[in-house]
Amino acid sequence: MNPRLRHWREAATLLLAAGGGNGAPARPVRSPLGPFDYEMLLLQRSYRSGFLPSAHVFPGGLVDAADFSADWLGLLPALPRCGLGSVRPAPPGGNRAPLFSTDRAALGSPLPGDVAFRICAIRETFEEAGILLLVSGPGPAAAAGPVRLLPQHQLPPGRELAEWRRKVQRDPACFLQLCRDLRCVPNIWALHEWGNWLTPVLRAGRGGRRYDTAFYLCCLEERPLHTSQDEQEVTGFQWSTPPEAIELFKSQEIWFAPPQFYELSRLCNFSSLCDLHRFGSDRALEGCERWMPVTLTASDGYIDLLPGDELYPEDPDYTGEKKLFLSTDKKVEELMKEDTRLHRIVIQNFHSLIVHINIKPKYKHISPLKMDSNIVGNNADYNSRL
Repeated sequence: MNPRLRHWREAATLLLAAGGGNGAPARPVRSPLGPFDYEMLLLQRSYRSGFLPSAHVFPGGLVDAADFSADWLGLLPALPRCGLGSVRPAPPGGNRAPLFSTDRAALGSPLPGDVAFRICAIRETFEEAGILLLVSGPGPAAAAGPVRLLPQHQLPPGRELAEWRRKVQRDPACFLQLCRDLRCVPNIWALHEWGNWLTPVLRAGRGGRRYDTAFYLCCLEERPLHTSQDEQEVTGFQWSTPPEAIELFKSQEIWFAPPQFYELSRLCNFSSLCDLHRFGSDRALEGCERWMPVTLTASDGYIDLLPGDELYPEDPDYTGEKKLFLSTDKKVEELMKEDTRLHRIVIQNFHSLIVHINIKPKYKHISPLKMDSNIVGNNADYNSRL
């Protein structure tokens, strides 16, 4: 953990994709893009949550000191990378996200951030959805394609596993005890670095909650037999293909924040789980940069500016101490006609988001498919929910 941080906390989240199987009944496809052979896990946050209440999110949460514990070194392969592949140096003009590049040893941590944040994402997925991403033995596990979960006979009986889940929710250090008991380790090798989003200053709200979040991708051969919400932070869940999730958002059946919309739109490029896994595992070696949206308030909507956009500040106000908020009397349409280098999310209301990008993504990433919507809503409603 980084005790020097004052303006945000560090977190990890997991884009968990799972193929068909396990006797799952066929469902009608709600997608203009045709069939997909995998689905993404989306969890609905409690309406009582102080951050993104009632939103659908990917599983994940705050990193804990237990995720950096030296005790993990007794289970994992040797340092410095614990069996993880090396990330290539940042390209000219690029910067590896501080979340990943920070020297954790200088902060007193025995584990590198690449390892600890993966452990965090796996632990939180177990806490929130009851899914255990473990592998037998010390690893590393071969991951030439989508991975399998532990077979049912290697897991404790249902009631015992539920009790372990409650223990981990109360004390994250119990996750290490569970792994020891099962003689397994978190399958950190199945997680591939995907992105890094920092909560924007303007959207931090009156409570001031901000998170610097590592996004990982994990592809499973089959959907887990059992998924269950914790009825605390998470009150519901669903498995949906990326375009189905976008359609549900457009029809106002679910809601997610712009980063989730952006990433689901990216995933719409891949209808095949194997193609997604191949792209994600190869691309992860390139690393990624930190993205903090900078909100520009127009007369008829909002624009979340992203790095590379013509209007993105050269020196972003990461901490909010400068209190620099961008606004204009112009309409969104005027701004779109004036600017030539685009990397932005146009927000006209709560359920109307459109990603505009005409620049080449860095780090060999892929641009989102343009999944727009025409829902008419109230800008004030959007602003009040964030």
